Amino acid sequence: MDVIVTRPEREPVQWRPGTSTVLHAGQVTGATQVCVIEQWHEPGGGAPTHRHSGSEETLTVLEGTSEFWVADERERVEAGATILIPAGSWHGFENVGQGVLHIVAVLASGVPLVEYTDEPGVVLEIGTAARDRRDAHRAPHRAG
Repeated sequence: MDVIVTRPEREPVQWRPGTSTVLHAGQVTGATQVCVIEQWHEPGGGAPTHRHSGSEETLTVLEGTSEFWVADERERVEAGATILIPAGSWHGFENVGQGVLHIVAVLASGVPLVEYTDEPGVVLEIGTAARDRRDAHRAPHRAG
């Protein structure tokens, strides 16, 4: 078994206004079964409602306070907590604290798929090695 050590080679990139992100593991880093993303969200920032078909996700709050939702359930979550998101579940979160929300997301796929409610039917791949990128960590999904 070969051990692969990944280290971010660059500063975090802006994903959305008030949110910076680093891709630690995914297909592009040689991972085939897991994707690891670290993010920092300013107050009021977060991830809009979305889902990952075919991939469970865990989100660990390292610092800050957030409100997470999965389907119709909402929960205030603080540093030290981990949330398990079932595959295919609509979910999202918002930084409801005064400081930065620092999280780590782990998805059970080297190239997890993501679809946002504000762009129905548009499916993106996270952590892919594809050249045609929509942003720093996402590219259009190519079925097949």
